[in-house]
Formats: sequence, C-alpha cells, structure tokens
Amino acid sequence: MSIQNKPTPVAPEKAPNAWQRFKETHVWHSFLKDRVAQLSFTIFMGYVLMALFAPMIAPFDPYDATQMDIMNSELPPSWNEDEGDPQFWLGTDAQGRDLWSTILYGTRISLTIGICAVLLQATIGIIIGLIAGYRGGRVDSILMRFADVQLSFSTMMVAIVVLAIFQASFGTALYQDLAMIMLVLVIGIAEWPQYARTIRASVLAEKRKEYVDAARVMGLGQIRIMFRHILPNTLSPILVISTVQVANAIISEASLSFLGLGMPVSQPSLGSLISSGFEYIFSGAWWITVIPGLVLIVLVLVMNLLGDWLRDVLNPKLYKG
Repeated sequence: MSIQNKPTPVAPEKAPNAWQRFKETHVWHSFLKDRVAQLSFTIFMGYVLMALFAPMIAPFDPYDATQMDIMNSELPPSWNEDEGDPQFWLGTDAQGRDLWSTILYGTRISLTIGICAVLLQATIGIIIGLIAGYRGGRVDSILMRFADVQLSFSTMMVAIVVLAIFQASFGTALYQDLAMIMLVLVIGIAEWPQYARTIRASVLAEKRKEYVDAARVMGLGQIRIMFRHILPNTLSPILVISTVQVANAIISEASLSFLGLGMPVSQPSLGSLISSGFEYIFSGAWWITVIPGLVLIVLVLVMNLLGDWLRDVLNPKLYKG
C-alpha cells in the first residue's frame, strides 16, 4: 500500500505595502535619476526641518524681549573680525535680535502661511471645479464666469485693497494679532481659480469614462461619484499646481510684508525681515536684508524646480522614462 505525501502548504505572499508599491513607480525611478530633483528635495526638506525644530535649533528666542539687547543692534556677521560677535554668526537686526534665530522662526511663519493658503485655495478650487465639470450646463457657465472675474484681478491688488481696508477699519493692533489668518484668507481666496479650472478640465475628461457610468448605474449619488471616484483620478495636476502655488504664496506674503501689510515686526517672516532691514541697507547693514533675501530666493527656487520635475514626470506626454 503506497503512502502518498501530502503537498506542503505554501504560505501566501504578503501584499506589498504602500512604500514598496511606490518604489516600483516611474516617479521614484525618475527621482533617482534626476540630480536636480534630489538636490531640490533635500534643500526643501532642510527648510522644513529647520522650521519645525526652530525652537531647538535657534540659539535665541526672537519673541523673548529679555534676550534682546539694543546695544547689539546691527552687528555684522561673525566672519567680520573687526566688528562681528562670535555668538551672532549671521549678525543682528535693528532690534538686536540674532539674525540666524530670526530667520529660522521667519521661515516657519512663511512656510505656514504658504502651505495653509494653498490648502484653502485647493479646497475651494477643487469643490468648485468638481461641481462645474460634473454638472456642466448653466452651473458650469456661472461658476467659470465667476472664476474669470476673479482671475481678472491680480492677487496682490486684491490683497492690498482688502488688508488696507481691514487695517484702516479695525486698527493696526487688531490687524497685527490677526495678520497670519488674514494673509492666509486673502492669498487663499484670491488664487482658487487656478485649481478650479484645472480640476474642471480633468473632470470633463473623466466623467465620460466607463467607471463613472458604472457608478451611476449602481445608484451612487453625485457627491460620492465626484469625491470618491473622479477626484482621485485628477490629483496628478493638483500636486504640480500645489508645489508652485506654495512658492507663489510665500512670494505674495513677502511682497505684502515689504509693503507693510504682512506680518508685524514682532512676528517676523522672511518678507518682514527683508522689509525691516531695507532702510538700513544703505547705511552699511546689508546683511539684515540680503541674507533673508537669499534664504527666500533659494526656498522659492527649489520649490519651483520640484514643481517642474513633477510636471514632467506626471504628464505622460512629457515623460520619457
């Protein structure tokens, strides 16, 4: 009587996790080949880490008046052996604050305003773009004409008018307390048409596909179809726009701060640092404006380079493998 060997059970293979699936995409392979993208991402993450851990990295607290001494105002960087002080390696500003510490905290504020403003404009633009593209007809015409009217006004013009009226109506003290919220609201609301028009164009192409027809046949509601089925397939251009829009929002905040409508001197952003030091640049204290200006230029540059790389990779017509 022969004995039949039972087959050894084979353990089922584990499904790859999200990181393993991401490493198989052409986005990851393109990133490994693109030195400019790697350098830009490394610098940007350096900015993010410095902003997040500013209280631990900064040798001084620019918000603490007890750590400021007016006698230390306008000290040049430490590499100036004649007048520099070793404890202020980037020098000090007109209030006697350590410039390196102030830049760390200012970068945190600039990034916070830029990211929050983009989240606001993306939320408004995505909702309006989904409704306009999916509903079509008169709803689409009304919403897009409204977007065209919004685009006819520049962000800076709208921001200057709104912030100037708010400051004149409610006083400078209240404006300084609400400066960050006001900047996020103004920049965010002024830029939503960029997202709305992009999402609308993607929705017009997606809503005619078979998976949308299948969802309608299953009896799913319009809101669920728009947000659960169509929206995930339109996120690629949103990532590209968001990268560039964060840089634009930071530039807008810096411009408004330079005009005196941004962050107050007591809560410095990169823009308010440049503005506060501009009046001293011709007196020889060039570092108060030049160094924060270089920090801002590098931040905006690397974000634009990342946006260009994402655009090339996520656009199948431009991607070459």
